[in-house]
Amino acid sequence: MNDSHGHTAEIDQQVRDIAARAQIAARTLATATRATKDATLHALADALVTHSARIIAANAEDLQRGRDNGMTPGLLDRLELTEPRIATIADSLREVAALPDPIGEVIRGSRLPNGLRLSQVRTPMGVVGMIYEARPNVTVDAVGLTLKSGNAVILRGGSAAARSNETIVDVLADALTAQGLPRDLIQSVDRFGRPGGVALMHARGLVDVLVPRGGADLINTVVREATVPVIETGTGNCHVYVDNTADLEMAVNITINSKTHRVGVCNAAETLLVHRGIAETFLPAVFTALAAHDVTVHTDDAAAGFAQGTGVNVVAANDDDWAKEYLSTDLAVRVVDSLDGAIDHIREWTSGHTEAIVTSTYNNAERFIAELDSAAIMVNASTRFTDGGQFGLGAEIGISTQKLHARGPMGLPELTTTQWIVRGEGQVR
Repeated sequence: MNDSHGHTAEIDQQVRDIAARAQIAARTLATATRATKDATLHALADALVTHSARIIAANAEDLQRGRDNGMTPGLLDRLELTEPRIATIADSLREVAALPDPIGEVIRGSRLPNGLRLSQVRTPMGVVGMIYEARPNVTVDAVGLTLKSGNAVILRGGSAAARSNETIVDVLADALTAQGLPRDLIQSVDRFGRPGGVALMHARGLVDVLVPRGGADLINTVVREATVPVIETGTGNCHVYVDNTADLEMAVNITINSKTHRVGVCNAAETLLVHRGIAETFLPAVFTALAAHDVTVHTDDAAAGFAQGTGVNVVAANDDDWAKEYLSTDLAVRVVDSLDGAIDHIREWTSGHTEAIVTSTYNNAERFIAELDSAAIMVNASTRFTDGGQFGLGAEIGISTQKLHARGPMGLPELTTTQWIVRGEGQVR
């Protein structure tokens, strides 16, 4: 065995040891009361605020390294932590504490003719693995949601946010032990680099579920390589379709919010589709508004014809633009002949995350809902609302674009499984 193989084998074993300790730690949460879990979440939130200066100093190192490596402004924005952002992240833990505890919830129950009493009850997954990129807030979201749902978590946060995540994990783990809970409920494999992430993907039998959260390459790699069960969170090639009966002012506001509110997030709009019947009035107005936000539009020939005099920067679009999750101040724009044309375009190019329609016609809205198969459909509302916090779920572990087990923003119930409990009085079959 050469040194590199020996090194990899050593990392595999260390990650498996981490997962084994996580399994043991998770058992302590199985009998923890809601009061214990909620008090712990409040303590973790307070610790983040108390140590915000330390976290921001570590984050500054990551930001500088990102700038040195040519990281885009959108990704730098995702990475950056400020006092207000840390306060918001801490508040998300308090919001999770306020949510109902899913553990022990009876999904359904019945009494059989033979007297057996059946109940299907929510129980923790056990050990949840998270592999994600450049998003230190995800570290906190993952900890809060897994703790409340009775799970241990193992984190692999990626090199871009390495110092931020290391510091956050230390702060949270210290606060956890101060509450009398095992430190092994929150562990990271970041120190092992990419081999640590691979080992986490292969820790079948020790890690119960793996959630990748990041770009298409990361997600595809985890789905392809993992032997651990995976909940696939998708990239966000999100669409806004402006119907010919749309309210013009509403359509402009929804488009601008969907694209520019935060460009580096998965629920930002990446493609704008406009009905030909409204293009002449809508496109000059929206192009002018997009220009004010320094958005570059990648357009088909029909849309480009309405850009003159608006001040917007125009680039000719190709198929790569229809498929792309920009995560930047870029927006693909296409004129379609009908609702059918919009639905056909979205079906061909969507990543299955979020689609929005702006319309005054009930039947068009209902067709848009019925004929598209994405995790979230917005009617006369911004794509930016596809978010666990906005949906009242508290923080989210990710947004699932698959169909098994969980779909859309994943909150506490999505981090549980179920057990069948059968209570009898001596019945035999």
